[in-house]
Amino acid sequence: MPTTPDLPPTNSDIVGPNLLLNGGLAGVLTNLPINDSMTGNTGTPVNSDPSSPLAVVVIDGTVLSPQAVPVGSGAENGTITLPPMFARAGERARRRFVEFFTAEIRNPNTRAAYGRAVARLDRWCSEHGVRLEQLTTVHVAAYVERLGWEVSKPTVKQHLAAIRMLGDYLVTGQVIPANPAAGVRGPKYVLKKGKTPVLTGEEVRALFDSIGADTLAGLRDRALIGVMAYSFARVGAVLQMAVGDYRHQGRKSFLRLHEKGGKDHEVPAHHTAVELLEAYLGAAGIGKDGNTPLFQSITRTGKLSGRRLGRREALAMVKRRAAAAGLGDRICNHSFRASGITNFLENGGTVEKAQQIAAHESPRTTKLYDRTDDRLTLDEIERVRF
Repeated sequence: MPTTPDLPPTNSDIVGPNLLLNGGLAGVLTNLPINDSMTGNTGTPVNSDPSSPLAVVVIDGTVLSPQAVPVGSGAENGTITLPPMFARAGERARRRFVEFFTAEIRNPNTRAAYGRAVARLDRWCSEHGVRLEQLTTVHVAAYVERLGWEVSKPTVKQHLAAIRMLGDYLVTGQVIPANPAAGVRGPKYVLKKGKTPVLTGEEVRALFDSIGADTLAGLRDRALIGVMAYSFARVGAVLQMAVGDYRHQGRKSFLRLHEKGGKDHEVPAHHTAVELLEAYLGAAGIGKDGNTPLFQSITRTGKLSGRRLGRREALAMVKRRAAAAGLGDRICNHSFRASGITNFLENGGTVEKAQQIAAHESPRTTKLYDRTDDRLTLDEIERVRF
């Protein structure tokens, strides 16, 4: 079903130029027009308007025969719009493309990121007159070289990974004989320290103090920030929580986080996070419905909407609250994960335990969040006195 028009979209609804229908596999990956007239199920041309992108109707994960359907035409189960390069490459290519972004890519964030990567490649190929069956390693290498002038190295590597994975999927589906991206090397990029802005303990306390606890929105924001900071959780995992994912066992409380890769990760709840959550749930009145989204958007009347808060909405809230607290505009959702880990290590915690709490696969990833050396270096520099 399409997004409810009178509610702002969640992060899984809109990601850049891409539209992903919340709660389903169908979605618009790109909104590029095609010039070829396509045929419907009966073999009769349905739409020859070049401004109408080719779409594939998906019902309960089943891809129906490709047909030309204008986006927004009212198809009840939503549509997936194909980039021109794949729309023109035949039914097997079209079907394989849709299967890749529905059956193969399960994570909605990965699906959105890879959709952007493929859409960008498609635009480059359209500008240079390259069709899918003509795409070679030289073309992909030239595209990656050009991409490096426009975006950061990590973005280039992500785009290349998306193209490689789709290429492999097209090869196994016998759409193309070889993967044109297989032999293309991405840029070298070694990251020894994360770039996420980190807050000190004093700054985190100042942020909490600046958020009023006299409104439901304030209580929600304090609880959301508290869960991220005290559990080292990704914002996506926190926003996916239902009320039932915050549970009690005797005198202890636990948070069940839905991490990347479909992994559930349970961590004990810090007593301050418990206090913040209890205050929020008490005011919201949703503590008894375990399936209700824990963190919801707020209506103009100051009540919960029943709709899960989106990542972009959470980011806008964090930036607004940080600016009001005098912390600048660089603070983001991930800052609380990095700040929590840094504070934990400063107070005697070990990297191994921080890795376990943060659900990192490797301790090297956890070390990227450790900024304790930053302050040590500053203390040493301040020894210089003239």
